[in-house]
Amino acid sequence: MEKKQQWGSRLGFILAAVGSAIGLGNIWRFPYMVYENGGGAFLIPYFVALLTAGIPIMIMEFSLGHKSRAGAPRTFSLLNKKWEWLGWWQTGISAVIAVYYVAIIGWSFSYMFFSLNGAWGDEPASFFLNDFLRLTSGPFKMGTVQFGILFTIVIAWTLNFLASYGGVQKGLERANKLLMPVLIVVLLIVVVRALSLPGAVHGLEILFKPDFSQIMNPSVWVAAYGQIFFSLSIAFAIMITYSSYLPKKSDIINNAFMTAFLNCGFSILAGIAIFSIIGYLQHQAGGSLPDNMAGVFLAFVTLPSAVTQLPALNGLIGVLLFMTLSFAGLSSFISINEVVVRSIVDKFGANRRKVSVWYNLIAGTISIVFATGAGLHILDIVDHYINSYGIVFSGLIQVVLVGWFYDLKSVRDHANLTSDFKVGAWWDLMIRFVTPAVLGVNSILNLITDLRVNYGGYSTLVQIVLGWGLIAVLIIAAVAAARFKWQGGDTASLTQSNEA
Repeated sequence: MEKKQQWGSRLGFILAAVGSAIGLGNIWRFPYMVYENGGGAFLIPYFVALLTAGIPIMIMEFSLGHKSRAGAPRTFSLLNKKWEWLGWWQTGISAVIAVYYVAIIGWSFSYMFFSLNGAWGDEPASFFLNDFLRLTSGPFKMGTVQFGILFTIVIAWTLNFLASYGGVQKGLERANKLLMPVLIVVLLIVVVRALSLPGAVHGLEILFKPDFSQIMNPSVWVAAYGQIFFSLSIAFAIMITYSSYLPKKSDIINNAFMTAFLNCGFSILAGIAIFSIIGYLQHQAGGSLPDNMAGVFLAFVTLPSAVTQLPALNGLIGVLLFMTLSFAGLSSFISINEVVVRSIVDKFGANRRKVSVWYNLIAGTISIVFATGAGLHILDIVDHYINSYGIVFSGLIQVVLVGWFYDLKSVRDHANLTSDFKVGAWWDLMIRFVTPAVLGVNSILNLITDLRVNYGGYSTLVQIVLGWGLIAVLIIAAVAAARFKWQGGDTASLTQSNEA
């Protein structure tokens, strides 16, 4: 079993945790969610969700990881030997996310260079789908491998390998100490430039003008909780893994609050940048909003269109925009892969560097599928099912098991033990009642929608193979992994582990 790996400083951990939480979704999902759900009024349920679900779960995961000194499978096995499969399920979710998330990072790398000469021309949508991706008609029609995309995927995996191979202090911590400050500085530059554009103020009005009638809409609250849940990197083992490297006297609660609020602050800054640019595009179009304002199309169609129309410094702003996407994606990508490496090292007592080599080779090879013409189709449907069912149900099961079938007070006591300020019974209430209720409602609504209408218009066969089938395979694999004997140490109980 890997021993004595830990963060070199509190700053190193905070930057790594924030780097994990800050991802592509902060840039292209959060602004659109605000716009679609009441503008500035959405921030009310958003921060309520942060305080009642996001931070309580983060405190729980920080506490569990810090107490167990292990990755998710070993942590849940220490809580109860029958729960180990949940840790492997979360590890599997991270592995799946990694093999497709890397493609988007690769696209962002490519678009950094495309920005220098406006390679997308006057029709960025056609360029993205036809010239760049060479998108086929469906997920089962692979087309050809795009070697330009494959090259950038290899670069991303290589950077991840260097961070993983170097260990916690020399790899993960160094990578985040470089990535995060640069990311923040670059985003601030983009924000300043975006705010100076004609129409930027109107764009911010579109984003933040509150529609308080939406506050009474239940779907807005579900959306707010969903955004918090997805944006904080909780319930797929990252925060458990990262907190396992904390020194024994670390401040759990302060770290959780700092990570959560820094992540939300970044989201708001990204929203200001994106909607200032959208306001500029609307100004240029004489009042019409862009057609593509969410997801990959916002990033790779709308933003390139805006870069082309900028009055000055087009290439520089384009490079900075896609550098922001690249670095945000890369910091999350590194954390996602660390989950898998740590879990294998814990379970089999394997050498970390050997695990890093083999994992990066195998996962990187699988990622080639996302460099084909079917890549975007496969990414779209796999991402939907992993987020809507893999992560949500994983989080739901986690809070129910820890909240109702484990000594939750002992987890709270551990968090309070080394923290400057304490959490009380309200935290137990959130974990036991509020979060399970919200996640339950969210999962039921998603399930009803997908059973009524096939997601994305894909065929039922596609839903079964790449959606429900993938979820089933992850669960089966998790149960199978839990049956292997631990070679990295005994797992009698979490209490005994800490007393050892």
